[in-house]
Amino acid sequence: MRDGENIRAVEALGVDWIGFIFYPPSKRYVDIVPSYLPKEAKRVGVFVNESRETIVDKATLFSLDIVQLHGDESPEFCQQLLNKQIKVIKAVGVATTFPSEKIIQYEGSCDYFLFDTQNSAHGGSGRKFDWNILQNYQGNTPFLLSGGIGPDDVLAIQEFTHPLCIGIDINSQFELSPANKEIQSIQQFLKSLKQ
Repeated sequence: MRDGENIRAVEALGVDWIGFIFYPPSKRYVDIVPSYLPKEAKRVGVFVNESRETIVDKATLFSLDIVQLHGDESPEFCQQLLNKQIKVIKAVGVATTFPSEKIIQYEGSCDYFLFDTQNSAHGGSGRKFDWNILQNYQGNTPFLLSGGIGPDDVLAIQEFTHPLCIGIDINSQFELSPANKEIQSIQQFLKSLKQ
């Protein structure tokens, strides 16, 4: 997100986390500090194959609570950030089978996983994967469900159960334009989820 008033309006809906994308090729790229930053919602910085120094600098400048890594960052790279007291979400692309071997490498090197639809653009595809694949996840790290989640997915989300799923990540299906969220659709979605 980039617009201060849009950020304020989304935060007022009671969301837990708000993301800022620091990946220059993204149409949602944030290059300057918005006029408003969340005070209640946690601030998440999204990075793709960025240097440790840049991540630390952005974490400081934006007072990030957590960083979400969407590239080819190694478990060692994630651990270096953890050692600097930076919380880490490691995004993992899921296609038609669960990537167990990859996940095992990252256990203990991140605070959360984010399971997203596998694609070459590092997320933001607006496409879903078969969530039933996640029943194969036997790790210890909590995770977020992501990938093309939209207003019509309320029932599927309510029916999805996994003891380590702590939340969902919404993005492109709730936008008026890149990085500009549609407040009414998010509000209705959250209300429907709670019913």
